[in-house]
Amino acid sequence: MAILRGGRRIGNFDIRVGIPRDKSLQNVLGDPRLKQRAGGNPESTMGRFIGKIAEGEGFARPNRFLVDFILPKGINEISTGPAGPPGSQDQFVFEEEISRSTRPGELQSENELRRGLRAFCYSLEMPGRNVDTKPFQTYGPKREVAYAYSFNGEVTLSFYADKYLRQRTFFEMWQNSIMDQATHNMHFYDEYVGGIRIYQLGAFAGDAFRDRISYGVELFEAYPKSILAVPFDYGNSDIQKISITFQFRNWQNLSLDQVKNYTIGGGFKVPTVKQGNRGFLGNILSKLPPEIRRAGRDAVNVIKQRVPIGAVFGGKVFPPFL
Repeated sequence: MAILRGGRRIGNFDIRVGIPRDKSLQNVLGDPRLKQRAGGNPESTMGRFIGKIAEGEGFARPNRFLVDFILPKGINEISTGPAGPPGSQDQFVFEEEISRSTRPGELQSENELRRGLRAFCYSLEMPGRNVDTKPFQTYGPKREVAYAYSFNGEVTLSFYADKYLRQRTFFEMWQNSIMDQATHNMHFYDEYVGGIRIYQLGAFAGDAFRDRISYGVELFEAYPKSILAVPFDYGNSDIQKISITFQFRNWQNLSLDQVKNYTIGGGFKVPTVKQGNRGFLGNILSKLPPEIRRAGRDAVNVIKQRVPIGAVFGGKVFPPFL
């Protein structure tokens, strides 16, 4: 049916004029425009740029991330010294302070709330790292020579809050393992420090474009330093939000770095392998007949996806990074 149609009869002739509708969507799969590809020289600047995008499977998105917490062990005993004799007033004060502190397992018992924090966290910053330098000059222009490295040491995470403000209560419990507000005693450092893991997510074609971890860092010796004020306003009908500032000592790349006894992926340590080295398994597979080599390569890929570090990164990050 035409969009506009008109006609007039002149003698024995019926003359009609009409404007037809668009037919470009009648055969979408056969549209030659969909078969066009970026032409030109693949070694050109634009060709190399497009190739690098395809090699990296697209760009990272700032709104696709995940955060998880490694909780502290909690209070086992008070750091102010031994309790008094049984039945004395000192013993009762000791036990009362224990009851006000976050004890072992209390935060772990809030696993459902902890999992909810992953979804409710809507804003954070992945921390940076600085190389500290000082000027050095013997002759000619001076040089900036590195002598140490440092971290900002703080990161702020923002969360949506439910009507009970349970997210705020969770971090208040964490802070209870740091100090006692009645006696003003501070607890041992190892009793209140935990960790934070921040992941960049990306969609992979092999997983039906579901989000998988593509990059991750872990913040060590972290604890909630500041629970920021929660504002109230009659003129604001938005969702209530809370912000927590964490103090941490340092961070490491979950797939690249390994520091002393820090383990990655549930006890699996990433071996130090030079970039581009085929590794022990790669050298063996390269010497096998083609038929056996193919089956062996499939078996290796399955292993990559099942070991702890491979399970985290979908087999894409695995020593020797091939």
